[in-house]
Amino acid sequence: MPYNFAKLILLIFCLFFLVESRKHRKRRWTGQVELPQISHIYKKNHDMTKTRTGKSEQLLRVDDHDFTMRPAFGGPAIPVGVDVQVESLDSISEVDMDFTMTLYLRHYWKDERLSFPSHTNKSMTFDGRLVKKIWVPDVFFVHSKRSFIHDTTTDNIMLRVFPDGHVLYSMRITVTAMCNMDFSRFPLDSQTCTLELESYAYTDEDLMLYWKNGNESLKTDEKISLSQFLIQKFHTTSRLAFYSSTGWYNRLYINFTLRRHIFFFLLQTYFPATLMVMLSWVSFWIDRRAVPARVSLGITTVLTMSTIITGVNASMPRVSYIKAVDIYLWVSFVFVFLSVIEYAAVNYLTTVQERKQRKLREKFPCTCGIPSTKTMMLDGIYSESDTNSLEGYPRGQMVAEEDKQDKMVVHLALNNESNSSRKKGLKGHVSLRIMQNTHAIDKYSRVIFPGTYIFFNLIYWSVFC
Repeated sequence: MPYNFAKLILLIFCLFFLVESRKHRKRRWTGQVELPQISHIYKKNHDMTKTRTGKSEQLLRVDDHDFTMRPAFGGPAIPVGVDVQVESLDSISEVDMDFTMTLYLRHYWKDERLSFPSHTNKSMTFDGRLVKKIWVPDVFFVHSKRSFIHDTTTDNIMLRVFPDGHVLYSMRITVTAMCNMDFSRFPLDSQTCTLELESYAYTDEDLMLYWKNGNESLKTDEKISLSQFLIQKFHTTSRLAFYSSTGWYNRLYINFTLRRHIFFFLLQTYFPATLMVMLSWVSFWIDRRAVPARVSLGITTVLTMSTIITGVNASMPRVSYIKAVDIYLWVSFVFVFLSVIEYAAVNYLTTVQERKQRKLREKFPCTCGIPSTKTMMLDGIYSESDTNSLEGYPRGQMVAEEDKQDKMVVHLALNNESNSSRKKGLKGHVSLRIMQNTHAIDKYSRVIFPGTYIFFNLIYWSVFC
């Protein structure tokens, strides 16, 4: 009997040991660790935004919702506020008719799916990695040619989520957009360019895009400046845009007005053109028989004006209308060209007049029956009676001392019938003009050309300035 009792106790001890060993082995392989129970008071005062052990996706319950759909899907349109801070205007291209701008684009909306418990009401800030997992507005730039988000040293994207579900989404973007420019008053012009923002997929029934603070939604850096333009005004507008196949969309506009600096074009275009026109007038004071001098001067000014016109047009788009600078340059070109034509007319009339005089001398070799030849200047101002009055002068040598190129010298034979009373010295000088004066064209041109050009400048600058 005692032997059986001892045997029973040993069996019970073995069974107890076997059960305990199995419990320990199960805890070891399953990794279960008993955690202390958190008190109700600790849970109430705990701020989830300060939790370091949990992931942000779990805190925002990203996996619990379908973020491919907009907030309040099927309900009213979600309002999305926008504000912009312009960092710089990088360039304005007249040839491509576009502008490049760097800006901070910020969106504001509310998505209750991203709300989280917080008693300090502090927001959480994330970078661009979380943006790919949640819903964000699909805003794009209308009429943009190219744009990109800066990515140095990482993507310049910021996402800030508030406990009540409000979201701030900010990006740093450089965009090149089209600008319809009117060059009819170039370079005395002002240009108004517009950057347009719009939702690509959501109509006004799903997404209401608006400026968050009205005109205060657009802010610019005071240091923004351009080499050729003066930035006059920035302002915002908004309206609805209609597409026949998709519907109505909210569209936001960033408008800015630029006025061109004129001083650069005065130095590079207007002053050189004016000097070339004035240089062409020098030929009016050059002897009309100096053909190489006057022709070379006229051709040089014409070619220089052609070079100035070509240089200006090379930096401009090929528009089909006339610009203000074209009017000035082409009128200046016409003045230079007319100065060449003026000399051609003077030279032709001079040649014709000399040919007539040569024929006249051949036809009448002896004039007035005067045997001795003396030199005297004659032109058409005096009549034959004035010429015959020379007979009243005693014997002497009558010489005209004016030696101008615009007068024709005629040799007359003067002699007194009585050679006994001839005197040694010269008693008088008579200057008579007969024949047409072709040099009168140069005299008129000296007044007409400058006067007309000055009148043109007065009209031009009063109209375009």
